[in-house]
Amino acid sequence: MENTGQLKELLEPILKECGVRLYDLKWTGGSEHTLEVSIMHEDGSMDLDTCAEVSTKLSDFLDAKDIIKSAYTLEVCSPGAEREIRDLKELETMHEPYVFMRLKHPFKKLMELTGTVKSYSDGVIILEYREKAAVRKAEIPAADIEKIRLAIKF
Repeated sequence: MENTGQLKELLEPILKECGVRLYDLKWTGGSEHTLEVSIMHEDGSMDLDTCAEVSTKLSDFLDAKDIIKSAYTLEVCSPGAEREIRDLKELETMHEPYVFMRLKHPFKKLMELTGTVKSYSDGVIILEYREKAAVRKAEIPAADIEKIRLAIKF
């Protein structure tokens, strides 16, 4: 399939015009190819109306320019409620996000923590989490995080 790097460059101006940023662009599917374009607003949110608007504009652009030579389906979507946080600087733009993180080294014998990010600065996350009935705070250096994603609070 077509080079995703080149596609990203071509689609970026349309996404910017729509007020969204690209989270991910990838080809999926076996014999039926799907171009999956995951988008979000700067604050990390997304809605169906925006997905529909972006889908129409991208489809019109791709069809008019005949960029993709083989048959494909275009899917414009949100990265999801539990999307991975790829750049910790995103935390600076969010208001106390609830996250799940897997650590490289144990923190008080815990390898996984789920809680509210109270702050992120100088490469350290201050996380408020529950341990049984108590609310605790943890200072987690970014270098100690193996994986971090948004989580849904129940």
